[in-house]
Amino acid sequence: MRTITELYDSYDDAKAAVRALEDAGIPSDNISIVTNKSNGVDVEGQGSYAAEGAGTGAGVGAVAGGAGGVLTGLGLLAIPGVGPVVAAGWLAAAAVGAVAGAVAGGAVGGIVGAMVESGVSEEDANFFAEGVRRGGSVVAVRVDETRVAKVEAILNRSARVNMVDRRASYTQQGWTRFDEGAAPYTDDQIAAEQARYGVTRL
Repeated sequence: MRTITELYDSYDDAKAAVRALEDAGIPSDNISIVTNKSNGVDVEGQGSYAAEGAGTGAGVGAVAGGAGGVLTGLGLLAIPGVGPVVAAGWLAAAAVGAVAGAVAGGAVGGIVGAMVESGVSEEDANFFAEGVRRGGSVVAVRVDETRVAKVEAILNRSARVNMVDRRASYTQQGWTRFDEGAAPYTDDQIAAEQARYGVTRL
């Protein structure tokens, strides 16, 4: 199995990518979405999958997928260094487990650890986590090799972030890697960050 991951500045673009994947027959259990809570995604009544920090909630199992599709399973999750996110799918459930494991054993935890465990390079995992910290949305898909090209084409239909250009921009700002101990971005910081890239926030 391969994990294919993309970053989107717009939650609507990420959501459209998830729906297109499901419409193309990719099983919901193989799709994940993690978006910064500042995007205003409404999850009222859908539960909270993790308490602040490394604590896990009773609903963690539900975040892994559901008959109604990935987006019906959205719930709140707290990621160290990012703050509150809205997430669903296997990556969200793995992130909760990675946080708990890191606290117990000193391993790389949180969303970075979850992505690395799924086969994403540590360098890219740090970039994706930072992208969510700065207000973005990550879509991650697990597929076998025969479906990689199809999934990449679907993900590219939405306006994904150019990783090379964005990583260079982060580096120019002094960024080197995602820091779980850093304070999450405020709404004003996220708005300023996304304005830098021409993203209009609602």
